Amino acid sequence: MSDRTEPAGAAKSDKALASRRIVVAAIIGLLAGFLAGMFGVGGGIIIVPALVLVLGVKQRLAHGTSLAAIIPIAVVGVVGYAAAGSVDWVAAVILAAGSALGAIAGTHGLQRLPQRALRLAFSVFLIANAISLFLTLGSSGPQKGLSVATGLGLLLIGLVAGTIAGLLGVGGGVVVVPALILLISMGVAKAKGTSLAVIVPTAVVGTLRNLRAGNVDLVLAAVVGITGMASTYVGTKLAMEMSPRLSKTLFACLLIAIVAISFVGARSSKDVVSEVGPTAS
Repeated sequence: MSDRTEPAGAAKSDKALASRRIVVAAIIGLLAGFLAGMFGVGGGIIIVPALVLVLGVKQRLAHGTSLAAIIPIAVVGVVGYAAAGSVDWVAAVILAAGSALGAIAGTHGLQRLPQRALRLAFSVFLIANAISLFLTLGSSGPQKGLSVATGLGLLLIGLVAGTIAGLLGVGGGVVVVPALILLISMGVAKAKGTSLAVIVPTAVVGTLRNLRAGNVDLVLAAVVGITGMASTYVGTKLAMEMSPRLSKTLFACLLIAIVAISFVGARSSKDVVSEVGPTAS
């Protein structure tokens, strides 16, 4: 009889574990979606560390899964901002052109480059952005018109954002939003909406490449993405009512928090350059 009950007990344990993973993934999606709507980011800054630290997903698989989950979250976010007229579609197209190319390079590098060094370099970049935002908390003046120089600047920003998205499984909004505010004095709400518009094609390109590499957990990505869609809408509504000064302050604080998480992750994890496995532990 014990031979029969042990497999049954093991099956129940497996089902309980699977159910727990789904519930946790749903909670991660709700948090990530709210951040996406509030700050114009993809939500990967929450999804990646949560998948790794809470669900035990391997680092590279977490990056690929996060990028896939970001797609529906970003779609809902950009619809919310667009309905309020807070998307600069011309800037978004230029940024997306560079971002799509960057996503290809980033997903290629994801399979080969040491993650600890990448996280540390990214943290330095975020610190610089946070300081810049704190220094420009006052009125940023009217938005500058697009010129050849600013167009090339946007293309370069998109390239950097796409590369980071592919490498780290984030949407790239942590690069795009402050860059739009600082480079062309774009309003905070419009910068967030434009960022989400760029994130959608970036995440699609990166996810297609990650799928070919077996680097996406589709079940987790679906749960996180679908649950995140609801909270994204709430985040966009709150962002629309927030003053630009408060929005900048909170976004700068978010960048600093991301830096802290990145440094902790870089110190506590080992480089796994050769680890490309498609399964989560």
